[in-house]
Amino acid sequence: MWIDAITDFEPETRLVAVKNVSLSEEHIHDHFPEEHGLRAMPLMPNSLIVEGMAQTAGILVGSVNRFREKVVLAKITRASIEHDVIPGRTIRYTALLEQHDAAGAATSGSIEMLDHATGQWSGIGRVDLVFSHIDQNMSGMEFPEHNFVFSDNFRNILHAAGLEDLCD
Repeated sequence: MWIDAITDFEPETRLVAVKNVSLSEEHIHDHFPEEHGLRAMPLMPNSLIVEGMAQTAGILVGSVNRFREKVVLAKITRASIEHDVIPGRTIRYTALLEQHDAAGAATSGSIEMLDHATGQWSGIGRVDLVFSHIDQNMSGMEFPEHNFVFSDNFRNILHAAGLEDLCD
């Protein structure tokens, strides 16, 4: 999971989630380790920041039909991250639903980072995504009946946010 909590939810419109980046996360140490005489510079990989936005936006898209459809990321239409995120920082993802129909959905998203010293959020990036409802795919492929993209971790995050009623 690349989000820790949902902090705001407007059905069919907007979802906000946060991620606290911690030095205890193993992937932080691999990006970038000490080598060639240079000291280690642990950072949250940008690919995982994009994944955090995909999880945030995916929950918003899935919630429209109460998670009855399997929603998968189909395309990243825009991804721009302008600042490094180091351990001890908090990231805030804001996903907006731009378009939704039987085939899928489009979202726009902003990423902010909290400066704990000042208490101010500053924008560090944008990620716009397209999702597909794979139950409505035209390939003729069959998928399992259970929603394999909706894990217990997602249920726990929804429950903690008071949104467990979305999980029929």
